[in-house]
Formats: sequence, C-alpha cells, structure tokens
Amino acid sequence: MKVVNLEILDECGRQHADCAASLWAWLAEARAADWKSPADLKRRYPSASVLPGDRIIFNIKGNSYRLDTKISFSARLILIKRVGTHAEYSKW
Repeated sequence: MKVVNLEILDECGRQHADCAASLWAWLAEARAADWKSPADLKRRYPSASVLPGDRIIFNIKGNSYRLDTKISFSARLILIKRVGTHAEYSKW
C-alpha cells in the first residue's frame, strides 16, 4: 500500500518519542500489506475500528495512541489524517 502524509507520523514521533518505534513498525507493515478490503485489514489488526467514509482507526503502542487514516483499498492508498494520544482521540 502507498502511505501519504508521513509528516504527521514524523511530528508525532518527535513529540511522543515513546510511540515512534510503534509508528514506524505500523508503517512498514502497511507499506508491505496487500489489503483488498476492510476484512483483510481486520484479520491482521482485529482491534482496528472501521468507520464510515473509509476511515480506519488503528491502536498504536498498546492503545496508548490512535492513528486515524482514510484508506482506498481499490487504489491501494492510505491517507494519514492524524495521530494522537488516547486522550486526544476522545476530543476528535
């Protein structure tokens, strides 16, 4: 999959060093993934939340952080919308 808006991951990793390794591990897996549908994604990430509008929320670092994405499975494209702590996520 192609992943765009990587600067959001960079910024979060700089602000929250404790999650940087988890973000980069997720990125490596996402780039190598061949997800064709939300069901494919859920097999690998059962705790991911599939929301309307092709949005997927991933739990990062044991659910301490949330990664908000929009995924086009047909275009094989992941748009990173935002990432933040679990407390920040509750305010989105």
